[in-house]
Parts: sequence; structure tokens; C-alpha cells
Amino acid sequence: MEPSKAQFRRVAARTGRPTTLSFDGRTIRATIGDSVLAALLESGTLLRRLEFGGEPRAGFCLMGACQDCWVWSVEGGRIRACTTAVTDGMVLFTDPQPLDGSHG
Repeated sequence: MEPSKAQFRRVAARTGRPTTLSFDGRTIRATIGDSVLAALLESGTLLRRLEFGGEPRAGFCLMGACQDCWVWSVEGGRIRACTTAVTDGMVLFTDPQPLDGSHG
């Protein structure tokens, strides 16, 4: 069995309904009630890269204070992954997307 690439591991079972979201075109399994950040970290997904050197980033404070977990929604706005709950069919991106409807 291949080792997990997850940056986050659950210590208790979730009781919410299973769902999926899309992040940079990749389908991510989640549970209703999860934060977007928890779902991304559990799946082993890289959240973003540091602007000044390209190092991987995955959120820092996990409570909405540090500004390190911004992601972009398909609607064009940015959200904090750590304080935004997963919803059915969310479509999210690392970077802002063109306004013409094409998604990278």
C-alpha cells in the first residue's frame, strides 16, 4: 500500500453526508460540515505556492487569522479555505480564473 500524501489525518469519524468538490480540476472527496481546508489537506492537495519562492503552502493558523489559505471560487471571489464549509459541487482554484468562463 502506497503511503498517504495527506497533510491532515482525521482522529474521529465524521457523521456528515459524503460529497465532492473540485479543486483545480481534481475531484476531492469531503464530508458536509468539513472546512474546505480540511478536505484539501486530507486529500493531500497542495493549497498554493509561496509568491516569493514557490514553496508549497497549506494554510497556517487554521482559524481565519493568517490569510494563508485563500482559494478562488468559480464565481470569481476568493474564500478562506479554513473558515468556509464544503458545499455540494463547489468548484475552486488555486488562482483567479478568467472571467470568460474558461477554467484554465
